[in-house]
Amino acid sequence: MTVLRWTEQAVQDLESIRDFIERDSPRYGRLVVERLVEATSRIEVFPKSGRMVPEVGREDVRELIVGDYRIVYRLADELAVLITVYRSSMLFPYHLVDE
Repeated sequence: MTVLRWTEQAVQDLESIRDFIERDSPRYGRLVVERLVEATSRIEVFPKSGRMVPEVGREDVRELIVGDYRIVYRLADELAVLITVYRSSMLFPYHLVDE
């Protein structure tokens, strides 16, 4: 089983998504974040189930698409590091992948 680790950036991304949505609907803000977090659990069992990120083109950088959001992660042996979670309408954050 793959170990899943959240970066500080990914946690902050989730908090920002929740805070933004909660301005209009506190309940929906929580539900969206729960859905995003729940989706990441499949990475632990099936780490390569996410597609390769087209903008990067590397086997080790993958993503899950959940509704309007992209969950980007990097694989290394038995570890998956969640890099960022962001709305798919935004530009890809290349600087986070190169770190």
